[in-house]
Amino acid sequence: MRNVAPLFDLTGKTALVTGASSGIGQSIAVALAAAGADIIAVSRSEPVETATAVREAGARFAVIAADLSVAESIAQVIEAAYAHAPRIDILINNAGIIRRNDALDFTAEDWDAVLAVNLRSVFFLTQGIVRRQLQAGARAKVVNIASLLSFQGGVRVASYTASKSGLAGLTRLLANEWAARGVNVNAIAPGYIETGNTEALRQDAVRNRQILERIPAGRWGRPEDLAGAVVFLASAASDYVHGAVLPVDGGWLAR
Repeated sequence: MRNVAPLFDLTGKTALVTGASSGIGQSIAVALAAAGADIIAVSRSEPVETATAVREAGARFAVIAADLSVAESIAQVIEAAYAHAPRIDILINNAGIIRRNDALDFTAEDWDAVLAVNLRSVFFLTQGIVRRQLQAGARAKVVNIASLLSFQGGVRVASYTASKSGLAGLTRLLANEWAARGVNVNAIAPGYIETGNTEALRQDAVRNRQILERIPAGRWGRPEDLAGAVVFLASAASDYVHGAVLPVDGGWLAR
């Protein structure tokens, strides 16, 4: 029987992970490091815990301080990334923000803020990284962090739903354009995960119960539940996977 373990080995690869200071981004960075990849984190704050965990996994770690809501920061991030490494083999577009309000009261400011981080920065960062990879004759793996709201509407999160629905479409478009050029573009759609963004929901007894009743697995997800999916999509094991949006949701969408 063929040994499949080498397909998941990321030794010698470099991964750029946005929003890596905590939660899902931190867990992804550590998982990739454990599989052998060196990590470059993009974060507005100093990712101290992430740096420690990545180095404990035996990988190199570097950080680029940036606010991805500022359009001009994208080019700076790309230049800084290639100053740290000759190639960016893996790009994880995880950084994202959310704003909540009734659709009738939603503001243009909250609309633009979310779309700037969750969609605009993803496209132009991916464009810049992939352009440099192709110019060097190198392959790339791009993994976007989508959402259950890439499939569903949700309530009171108009700009977030729009951005994550757009991200699913963008994932497919880029896969169509780049698959034949050695670039895999896929996405993971996390379910309800125990992070700071979901703290208010978990503290609301009614909403917490409603959510748990809908999840076949019977529990909230944990950031580390995404580790296997992200290593798969970042590795040679997924070389023939293009344009997929993979739910990691405890069965939520199957209910």
